[in-house]
Parts: sequence; C-alpha cells; structure tokens
Amino acid sequence: MGRQLPVYLDNHATTRLDPRVLDVMMPFLREQYGNAASRAHEYGWMAEAAVDIARAQVGRLIGADAEEIVFTSGATESINLAIKGTAEGLFQRSRRPGYQVITAATEHRAVLDTCRRLEDFGFRVVVVPVDGFGRVSPDDIARVITDDTALVSIMWANNEIGTIAPIADIAALCKVRGVLFHTDATQAAGRIPVDLRRVPVDLLSFSAHKMYGPKGIGALYVRKHSPRIPLAAQIDGGGHERGMRSGTLNVPGIVGFGKAAELAAEEMTEDNVRIGELRDLLIAGIRHHLEDVSINGHPREKLVHNANITFPGTSADALMMAMKDVAVSSGSACSSAQPEPSHVLRAIGLSEPESKGTLRIGLGRFTTREEIDYTVRRVMESVASLRGTKTRGQESLGEPASLRGA
Repeated sequence: MGRQLPVYLDNHATTRLDPRVLDVMMPFLREQYGNAASRAHEYGWMAEAAVDIARAQVGRLIGADAEEIVFTSGATESINLAIKGTAEGLFQRSRRPGYQVITAATEHRAVLDTCRRLEDFGFRVVVVPVDGFGRVSPDDIARVITDDTALVSIMWANNEIGTIAPIADIAALCKVRGVLFHTDATQAAGRIPVDLRRVPVDLLSFSAHKMYGPKGIGALYVRKHSPRIPLAAQIDGGGHERGMRSGTLNVPGIVGFGKAAELAAEEMTEDNVRIGELRDLLIAGIRHHLEDVSINGHPREKLVHNANITFPGTSADALMMAMKDVAVSSGSACSSAQPEPSHVLRAIGLSEPESKGTLRIGLGRFTTREEIDYTVRRVMESVASLRGTKTRGQESLGEPASLRGA
C-alpha cells in the first residue's frame, strides 16, 4: 500500500466509506428502493426486513437489543432527541419547572448548545470542569447532583483530544442517585469496546460516518426498562421508530450503518493495534525533528487514532495552509466556522496562543505507513519554515525511502 495526495488524516471529522459498506448499500439505491413503512407489497417488505437486520447489527455493536435502537439523521439529531426529549418528557409528566441538567466543559457543541437551549425553558445547566488531560471526575458530578437533576450528559471519548471518560463509574453513580444518564459516543462506538450490558447508560448517541459508514444516518440507544425513559419525540408526523422519531427511514443509509457496525465489531481489535502503532510512529517522528511540541489528552485513556499536538510559535491555520496536501484540522469540524480558540483546549488549561497553534490529526482504517512518513516530513518542514528555524537533522534528511517513486 502506498499513498495518494492529499493524505487524509481528519478521521475524527468523518471517515472514508468502506467499499464493503457501499456494496451492501447499492441494491437499496437501485433495485430494492421501497419504503420500509409500505407494508402492502414486496418492495416495502424487503426494505423493512433490511432495516430489521441493520437494527440488530447496530445494537450488537454496543451490547443493546434491536428494539432499543432509534434511527436518526445523525449524532446531532440523536443528541437533541436525548437531551430535549428527556427534558420535555419529564416536564410533561410533572409540570414542574426548574430541573437541572449536568454536562462537562469539553463536550461537543451539539451537547453544549442543546443544553443551553434548555435554559430558555427554565432549566438550569451546570457545566463541570475537567482536569488537564480532559478527564471528568465522577466526584465532581456527584457534588452537583441534586433532587432536581433531570439528566447528566458526558461524552464517552472526546472528539478533539481523544480522552476517554470514566463512563462506567459515572453511569453507576447516576443509577444509584436515580438520575438519567446520556453519553455522546460518536467517537467511541466502533472505535473502542462499548457494552451497555455492563454499563448502565440510559441514552447513547452515535453516527455511522465516524465508523466508515455513510453520512446522514445515526442512532439513539434508548434503554427499554429499569428505568423507563420519559422521552418526548422532537419530530412528529407518522409515528415512525415507535413514535420517537417520525419520518421516512433512510433505508440505504441504515443498511450501510448496519454493515459498518458489523465490520467494526469484527475488526476493531486488529484495527486499533495497527492504527495505534502508526499514531506512535507519527508522534515519535514529529518529536524527533521538532523541539517544544506537546501532546494533548490523557497519556493512556485515549483513542488510539488521535494525535492532538501543540506547536508553540506557530498557528494551526498557517500550518494547514503550508501543507495543503495533508488533510488535518485545528479542532471540531462542527466548530470550524467559529474564530475563537477551541473550548476543549482552553478547558484543559492551554493559553489562547497554544490553542491556536494546535493540530488535530486523526488516523483511520485506511491510513498507511507511507502516509505517516510523508506527514511527518510535511509537518517538520512547515513548522520549521513558520518558525524560521531548522529542525534537528534537517540538513541530512532526504525523502523517506518508503515514499520514493510513490
């Protein structure tokens, strides 16, 4: 395997569609194009059967029953349904204002903005801090839970620095305190083991396009009992998905999601070993040639495909412009239009200049050693140029052998 330009290393934002996923989707884009809600003919029956199979595949990936999976348009919609749906459901049941929602400072904007929207309806939002590695302490959550707490929402793995939260401990705490717990597992599902038979999560949001599946399809796990979740639908019109999310099902996307989930379950361990080795080579290569770089996120409890690196004396925007043939990012794709520094990096204690000099590099299933060698060289050259300095060993460094003739 070699490389092609540009090199793609932005796998937190989205992943390449696995060809095996596309293969199973194609019949539902061409011949088997029925509506899964059309139950009077074979086209509808075939679509419904395909959705049932995919629902079971997606459920197995996270240790859930098929009937606990609600298909949505993506993780953002799932998060909105989980947070707003729970808030509205509790209010409908009690008619009592003043409920509290707890989340963390490093959450994705889809969670933070959704929680903030609840403030318009009288909910109180408590945002707990994180440590310098981006980890949320269960003790900090325990201190702010009250009798009025409606929901705690903490992400399983961070989309910028890759830190994995102590979800099992947080979920257990919420269960003991009788508080519903939601986790945004968009970066975790399909990347690391997620088993809801062992972790008492009530609601879990995730998406297909982060695990080599299609865009435009996601899911919300809703625990079916112990406790019953008072979830109010946010999209009405037909009662699809057991009344929780109306709308014609995206059958090709759902079929692709199911296959992507199946492949993730089968290949996760092997993928993580190979990707982790490439990530370590990337970091070691950059550190060998450049001084004063720092790696953000937890040193151990971290996604293996994540490298979040600060380059003092540079700006991420300038770096990305200098190496247009390497696709990386400076933070969340959903926040790229916002000029302010990453709220995640500021929450873990980085200064504004440090935050603005940080790149997020995300490896994936299709990343090759040749691409890592090339990226190390391009980062080294670009940082040295912006700093106006030479890197260690720059005078003797030719093109890596693995790239010659690529």
